[in-house]
Amino acid sequence: MTSEVNPMTAHLYWDEVWRTDSGRTDWSRPHPWVVDEAARLRALGAKDVLDLGCGVGRHALFFAEQGFIGSATDRSPEAVRVGRAESARRGLDLAFEVADFTELPYADDSFDYILAFNVVYHNDEPGLARVLAEIRRVLRPGGVYQCTMLSKRNGEYGRGNEVSPNTFCQPDAPDDKVHPHLYADAADLLRLHDGFRLVGATDAEHARPGSFHWHCVFELPGERTPGTNHGPFAPRAWK
Repeated sequence: MTSEVNPMTAHLYWDEVWRTDSGRTDWSRPHPWVVDEAARLRALGAKDVLDLGCGVGRHALFFAEQGFIGSATDRSPEAVRVGRAESARRGLDLAFEVADFTELPYADDSFDYILAFNVVYHNDEPGLARVLAEIRRVLRPGGVYQCTMLSKRNGEYGRGNEVSPNTFCQPDAPDDKVHPHLYADAADLLRLHDGFRLVGATDAEHARPGSFHWHCVFELPGERTPGTNHGPFAPRAWK
C-alpha cells in the first residue's frame, strides 16, 4: 500500500463519456432523492445552490427550473460545454464553470446548499479532506450539504489495488474504476466529515445489485433561526 496517489482523476474518463449520446442520456434525469431534498430546501428558504461535479447538469438544470439560483462546476470541459448548451436551450440563468474542487471559484459563504452526487468519492482520504474544506468555506453557516459516498458494502470494495487507506484502483477495469475510488462505513462517514452535522444517511443500492452508496445529508453548524430547527437562510423570502 502507498499513499502516493493522484486523487480525483476520474473526470478524464467521464470527459469521454459526455462526448457520446448514450453517455449523456444515461445521466439526464435528476435522481428522486435529490428531487425530494429540493422540496425540503425550498420549505426552509434555501435559494443559492451549487451542483459540485455536475456532469452534464441534470441536477443543476432541475434546480434552476425550480426557481433556485443555480451554479454548477465540473472538472470535465465537455460536461460544462454540454451543460451550458442545454441551459441556454431551456432559457435558464445558470452559471457553469470548469474548476478544481479544491479551489472553487466562489467567495466564502456563497451557498445555502451544495450537492455532490457520485463525485467526491473519486478520491483518497486526504484529497476528500481538501474538497470538504472548500465546501465548508463556500457553504453558509446552517447550510445543507447533500452527497453520495461509496459504501464498504459495495461489491467493488476491496477489488484491485489499495493505493491509499480504503481507496482502490482497478487497473484493468473498463470504466472509471481505473481511477481512485474511496469507500466508507458509517464510522468513516462521521470521521471524514469533521465539521459537519449529520442529518441523515442511508446505505442504498443504486442501479445494480450490490452497488451500495451512502446517501448523506449534512448541515454546516450555525446559529438556529429562533423557533425553528433550521439555519439562518430560512427566513429568506421566495418570489
